[in-house]
Amino acid sequence: MMKILILCTGNSCRSQMAEGFLRAFDGNLDVYSAGTNPSAKVHPMAIKVMEKAGIDISEQKPKSVNEFLNDEFDYVITVCDGAKETCPVFVGKVKNRLHIGFEDPAEAKGSEEFIYGEFLRIRNQIKAAFEKFYLERIL
Repeated sequence: MMKILILCTGNSCRSQMAEGFLRAFDGNLDVYSAGTNPSAKVHPMAIKVMEKAGIDISEQKPKSVNEFLNDEFDYVITVCDGAKETCPVFVGKVKNRLHIGFEDPAEAKGSEEFIYGEFLRIRNQIKAAFEKFYLERIL
């Protein structure tokens, strides 16, 4: 079974959405997400936009990358926005490291409608990028 870890800083939005999509694409994948500085909870707007895509991430919880340091992974994928954030480095055993970066929708400021739109935009980017990863690297 292929084992994948998706990493970002807070583990409240991007990595959680990516984990949700990969699990939805293939139930045989062993997928986890974590952050270097995990938030208290998954962002409610991330839950809302994923629900719109038919994927329930409401039971997922932010986790620290430290929980996974003794595990071996086929892929560790960082999803932070390299231009604005320091991407975490996973020091555990990894066969393949990838970076697929996205802006952090949690940083969006403005009306609820605008913020929702930003979460939708990033969700769609994550879906497209992880679909491509899945088709090219996993299948």
